[in-house]
Amino acid sequence: MVFVKNWEDFEIAAENMYLANPQNCRYTMKYVHSKGHILLKMTDNVKCVQYKAENMPDLKKIEKITSNLVGHMASKE
Repeated sequence: MVFVKNWEDFEIAAENMYLANPQNCRYTMKYVHSKGHILLKMTDNVKCVQYKAENMPDLKKIEKITSNLVGHMASKE
């Protein structure tokens, strides 16, 4: 598992992972209340990319990728 420090790197890696193998990709989001962090994780059973958002401005970016990726995942048959 790799924690990506930069949001843009996570977004590119997650999108490329999904486009390469959409049937096996999973996306999770976890809020850690005690620390105030949001953890994002994208995996395709071979690679795993994670991002930890520690501040509030990142929430708009997270909403964008979540709506795009989850929308694509839900619309596929």
